[in-house]
Amino acid sequence: MSYKTTWRKRAIGVAAGVGVAAVVLAGCSTTPTETDETTEAVDAAVTIAEVNEFTSTNEASATGNLDINGKVNYLTHSSFIYINDAYEVVPNESFGTMELISEDPLQVEYTINEGQTWSDGEALDTDDLILAWASFSGIFDDATLDPETGEATSGTQYFAYAGSTEGLKTSTITEVADDKLSLTVEYDTPYVDWNLADLADTVPAHVVAEKAGVELEELIDTILTSPRGDVENPAPVNETLKAAADFWNTGFDMTSLPEDESLYLSSGPFVISSWEPTQSMTLTLNESYEGDLAPSFTEMVIRFIGDSQAQVSALQNGEVDLIVPQASGDTLTALEGISDITVIQGDQLSYDHLDLTHAGVFADANVREAFLKTIPRQQIVDTLIAPVNPEAQVLNSQLFIPAQPAYEDAVASNGSDAYNEVDIEGALELLDGATPTVRLMYNINNPNRVAAFEAIQASAAEAGITVEDVGREDWGSQLGSDIYDAVIFGWISSGVGNGTIPQIFASFGGSNFNKFANDRVDEIAREIPVTLDTAVIEELTIEADGELFADTYGLPLFQSAGLEAHTNRIEGITYMGNQTGPIWNFWEWTVAAE
Repeated sequence: MSYKTTWRKRAIGVAAGVGVAAVVLAGCSTTPTETDETTEAVDAAVTIAEVNEFTSTNEASATGNLDINGKVNYLTHSSFIYINDAYEVVPNESFGTMELISEDPLQVEYTINEGQTWSDGEALDTDDLILAWASFSGIFDDATLDPETGEATSGTQYFAYAGSTEGLKTSTITEVADDKLSLTVEYDTPYVDWNLADLADTVPAHVVAEKAGVELEELIDTILTSPRGDVENPAPVNETLKAAADFWNTGFDMTSLPEDESLYLSSGPFVISSWEPTQSMTLTLNESYEGDLAPSFTEMVIRFIGDSQAQVSALQNGEVDLIVPQASGDTLTALEGISDITVIQGDQLSYDHLDLTHAGVFADANVREAFLKTIPRQQIVDTLIAPVNPEAQVLNSQLFIPAQPAYEDAVASNGSDAYNEVDIEGALELLDGATPTVRLMYNINNPNRVAAFEAIQASAAEAGITVEDVGREDWGSQLGSDIYDAVIFGWISSGVGNGTIPQIFASFGGSNFNKFANDRVDEIAREIPVTLDTAVIEELTIEADGELFADTYGLPLFQSAGLEAHTNRIEGITYMGNQTGPIWNFWEWTVAAE
């Protein structure tokens, strides 16, 4: 009988800006993990609890970019790299290689090992990488977007990629091998994050072509021969690209397991075998998998349990083996009463934040500033995070977390001190008699977000601001819509890369849901990907942080505390603070038979 708890803290560099998972990120490489290819899997199932419901097998799309989709993708897809718990990029050479073959010009050769297939038996080859390159680069887009609505006023926007297209959009595929096992990408400019442009992290090209009603050869030829998009001179719609992009954007979204198995193919160790919506998803071994990252067990069951106490009860009752509940004092106390489990605490590479639109009630800068002056950030931290992490503090940067060396420099100059304390008098002065109504959206199934909403609503009322409750279960699908004026949610980072500003805060960013636009931030978003000097990247990031506060983008609230707990029938689980969480090394786990 044992109860073990540890706290993991790590210092990370400027490259680990907090942001949503994206393909075009960066980091240092390390030696791939040695695995024993002869180990046979134990006939056993591992059951894990997850908060959010699965929604898509295309986690790179704007609508599919949710943490749970990324986790299922991680279990079911092969890739050139993965990130370990030291936030290092590890090559997966059992799948293939990404090799820098020239620095000037920057050229990267992608090579897929022979025999890699999708679970339907079709080859995983350069056709898939070429489609990924087209969708991740935004290279064919020539649309001018309305800053208020985000809709195209001229030209065409093809692939709705959730990440940043900066970097890859300056590249060209210059060579494709006849055997379809390798290709070369050449960049027009330096690209600091070239080694995280993982083109294998994609959906199957043959499926996209079929569903788009085009021949695969025609689609690939169109991608390789079509000119780059030119916003100044938009071209007529490329119907082949548009048909493929339209399906890529939403065709892999789902609310239940489709009868069409091509919509959930696997190239990784596991394949989806069943899904009971709102209840659970079962993954079984992919018999076609040829890589080294195979698990020592035969089945992974994901239970969808949003409530933290329900997760704890499921662990105590033996219904699940691993939980990652929202950290709270009550949850930690409940876990302390369970024997034969291991609890690991640490800092997450995520933060909760309040974002404002700059339209409607918030078109007036005085109203934006007044509302932000009422936000009781210290109260929120004291209530939600301090019971788990007594050292927790209000987060005063949109782009750095306290473990990063540049955090203190950013806070000293970014203007966040204007919101250190609630200032009702200052808010009233800015409002000058106005009594605005603010529609605030949040996840009604997330206790921390509910508590933050209630605290904000009560505090804002003191300044005559009415905060209307527009919280909902499907908040994620409503991001970017016009049903709210402000929103509380969280970003989580991979722990590596420089894609945060281009992806989230640039006017052209794939995850700029509040349609924020700042000319200097856009300039910085374009400078960072082509800057190789980390000191310069740090300076640019600090400058952007100041712009976000000066332009009343919103407010960061707190860095999230992490909490993992698992039964002792599993060995090898380590704390991971990024969006992948503890499953990052599932192939290293040893599991006792049930």
